[in-house]
Amino acid sequence: MNMRWSLDELYTSLDSEALKQDLEKCGKEIRRIQQWAEESFADFENPSGKVKEYIKTMNAFYLLYTRLYYYASLTLSVEAKNEKALKLQDVLEEKITELTKPQVAFQKWLSKVEGLDALIESDVYLQEFRFFLLENLEATKYLLSDGEEVLLSKMKNTGSNAWEKLRDMLTSTVLVDIEVEGESKKLPLQVVRNMAYNKDGALRKTAFEAELAYYPKIDESCAACLNGIKGEVITVSKMKGYQSPLEKTVIDSRMDMETLDAMLNAMRESLPAFHRYFRKKAELLGYGSGLPFYEMFAPMGEVDMKFSYEQARNYIVENFRTFSDKLADFTAEAFDKRWIDAEQREGKRGGAFCANIHTIGESRILANFDGSFSNMTTLAHELGHGYHGACLMQEAYLNADYPMPIAETASIFCETIVKEAALKAAGKEEAFAILENDISDSAQVIVDIYSRFLFESEVFRRRGEGSLSVEELKEVMLSAQKEAYGNGLDHDCLHPYMWACKPHYYSADYNFYNFPYAFGLLFAKGLYAEYLKRGEAFIADYDRLLSVTGKLKLADVAKTIGIDIRSIDFWRSSLKLIEKDIEKFISLK
Repeated sequence: MNMRWSLDELYTSLDSEALKQDLEKCGKEIRRIQQWAEESFADFENPSGKVKEYIKTMNAFYLLYTRLYYYASLTLSVEAKNEKALKLQDVLEEKITELTKPQVAFQKWLSKVEGLDALIESDVYLQEFRFFLLENLEATKYLLSDGEEVLLSKMKNTGSNAWEKLRDMLTSTVLVDIEVEGESKKLPLQVVRNMAYNKDGALRKTAFEAELAYYPKIDESCAACLNGIKGEVITVSKMKGYQSPLEKTVIDSRMDMETLDAMLNAMRESLPAFHRYFRKKAELLGYGSGLPFYEMFAPMGEVDMKFSYEQARNYIVENFRTFSDKLADFTAEAFDKRWIDAEQREGKRGGAFCANIHTIGESRILANFDGSFSNMTTLAHELGHGYHGACLMQEAYLNADYPMPIAETASIFCETIVKEAALKAAGKEEAFAILENDISDSAQVIVDIYSRFLFESEVFRRRGEGSLSVEELKEVMLSAQKEAYGNGLDHDCLHPYMWACKPHYYSADYNFYNFPYAFGLLFAKGLYAEYLKRGEAFIADYDRLLSVTGKLKLADVAKTIGIDIRSIDFWRSSLKLIEKDIEKFISLK
């Protein structure tokens, strides 16, 4: 099977006539929107007509713009040094700043429209965009002057966006020196990091040591990137009137502090159970002082499950079909129509992601597949993101933009389907290996994510007083790991450079890109428990829940299926499911 994706459905090349025409059209449309906004928002005549025209115009524009932008960014994700793609991305990022003024003008005008609620109620079309309009109205609390908003959006391209690109370039192109089977090699960082899952314990340790030896080549540059981005975020948050970057993130997430506090408190309560798991794994691997960091992903059990790419495809499709034909058919299409780039190669970014491309009604998934059980479940995870997008394709673009915490729901739900299927079919040793793998993944999403939350909170606190050195960043990371992992890990063998290898810290638009993963895992666990109770009757409600994630706040999304996310008891109930698995794991050996 072909392990590289096709982007031809967007454009056939960076030199294609279709791309050039769309790029020209994009510029013309921006100028038209600018002129129309300047004229239309000068008075309040026919407000209903103007609101409808704005919505229709922006829906159409973003379908055009995202087609271009996804082509550039997806190309760069597998060809980090593609100069034409870099230039196109730069051009598009500059163009989009030109929409800041008309968008701000619309929001400010909307805040002065009399009887907005009645206006929305009077028109069926506007009712469909009620949430979009009220969210824009709410955003006016944090708007600066037109000139300041335009300036900030333009400066971002030479600020946080540029820092983020530099960090991506460094981690995608600087190779790691490592000795494998007596041969000296230079390998991409992600390939070396994936060795943490290898059955060979000596290789896991070698890879970890090679990885840590690699970071001093780029750590000063990465620290500069992180300081630049976080400094910008602090400045902008203060200017706009947010109490902190965390408050801004919670609001942008369509969440509330009551929900976040309930979830974090439940997570903190559960940490001792995870510490017991780490100590038991350390004991089984022969360590007496807690688990070394490089052994966290060590496969357990006698069975080392391996998949070819085609086997992974068939396994995932077959097990997704036990849930629904719609999910299975979507997945088969993603593999068969080459929506997935799974091959490991130089110049390709690490990790995995899914891009839901509304303009063509398809998704594109990046993975770095090495045949392991873990990598197979990663594919299932990303396909869940794609299925979420498929459930939203009937919505208008402006009603399909969901916040980060709910983004992980469908992905983890799909991951759970394949893991549960594997457990049912497994023998005793396989079941032990799968159970341990599942707990390991959950530990990453609860314990490691909590450490990342602690790290980012402290970085923002210190960055408000000045830039952090490489040594300070390492110190903060180690402190966060010690607090989160407790006595589960060997404190003499932690990972001081996790801040350099994780891209999540380097986006000014997605600060605290950590707790959304915990939300996704625990919310998905709760949903899966509902599925086990209700069976087939649950499926339609689940699809409906995914379809409204772009036009409701998180608490209201959860209510559609009868869940109260402001209650700590909900989060505790989901964590109890994991804790039961941990106790089972401890009792098995």
